[in-house]
Amino acid sequence: MTMRIDIISAVPDFFEGPLTSSIIKRGQNKEKVEIFVHNLRDHAYDRHRMIDDKAFGGGAGMVLKVEPFFDIIEKLKSERDYDAVVFTAPHGKIYDQQDANRYSLMKNIMIICGHYKGIDDRVRQAFATDVVSIGNFVLTGGELLAMVMVDSIVRLIPGVLNDSESALDDSFQDGDMIGAPCYTRPAEYKGMKVPEVLLQGDHGKVKAWREEQSKILTEIWKKINKIGAQV
Repeated sequence: MTMRIDIISAVPDFFEGPLTSSIIKRGQNKEKVEIFVHNLRDHAYDRHRMIDDKAFGGGAGMVLKVEPFFDIIEKLKSERDYDAVVFTAPHGKIYDQQDANRYSLMKNIMIICGHYKGIDDRVRQAFATDVVSIGNFVLTGGELLAMVMVDSIVRLIPGVLNDSESALDDSFQDGDMIGAPCYTRPAEYKGMKVPEVLLQGDHGKVKAWREEQSKILTEIWKKINKIGAQV
C-alpha cells in the first residue's frame, strides 16, 4: 500500500526543499508515500486570485477565505476517501508521537494549513476530522506543522527506514520515555570519554545502562516541561 498525503497551502513554495530531502525523499523514491501540495490560490474565484479578506467584526489581520478551500477539498474528496482531514490551528490537540503512529497506519491523509490570522472556521466545521497544534506558540502558518507531521509519519511507514534506523526504539515510542544518550568513535575526545559499559561488549549491562539513562533523562524532561507537576 502506498500512502497518499495531500497538503493545502497558501504558500506551497515552502515545501519545495523539505519534501525533496532525506527520509521523506527516500519514502517517495521507494513508492511508500505520495505527497501532493495544492496551491490554494489556484482555487480562488476572482480574477485577482484573492484568497484572504478582512475579518467580520473587525480586528487586525487577514483571514483565508472559505470558497477556495471548499473548491479544492470537495474536488479531492470526490476522487478518494480520506482517513483523516487535519486542520492546523492553535486550539488543536498538541501533536505527539502517538498521533504520528496513528497516522502512519492510514492510507489517505489531508492536511489543511492555516495562514495569516487563520482560516474561515466554516472550513473546519465542514471537513476537519482532527484539529492539531504544534505547541503553545504562534507561527506564521500551519506549513511548519504540516512538515513536522509528514516527516514523523513517513519515517514510520514500513520499508522507509532500514533495520539499523528502526523507529521502534525512538524517544516517546514507549509512552513518555526519552531514549538513552548515544555515542560513537572515538572512545575519547578532548578528555571526554564514552561510558565504559558501552565498550565492554556485555549486551545485558548495556541494556540495563540504557534503561537507567532513559529513566534519568525522562525525569529531567518532565521537570523541565513541568509534566506531572502540581498546579
